[in-house]
Amino acid sequence: MSEKELYQQKKQAQLDEWKAKVEKLKAKASGAGADAHLELNKQIEALKGKIESGKNKLAEIADASEDSWESIKDGVESDKVCFQ
Repeated sequence: MSEKELYQQKKQAQLDEWKAKVEKLKAKASGAGADAHLELNKQIEALKGKIESGKNKLAEIADASEDSWESIKDGVESDKVCFQ
């Protein structure tokens, strides 16, 4: 398995973890009071944004050549929003 494939797997696992966290937060929000519900919804929306950003970066990496994917990886690692 190439370094690119390993990196993609690692980041996909992180996305899957965030998706599971969104589901837990949704469950928690359903039984929460109004204030807690609003706060949980903010957390859910923030995570959904990170998931979308992460999906886009993974798609860029998948489409990138073996030579160019490292620059995308460097951008992902330095981006404080995506995969942080």
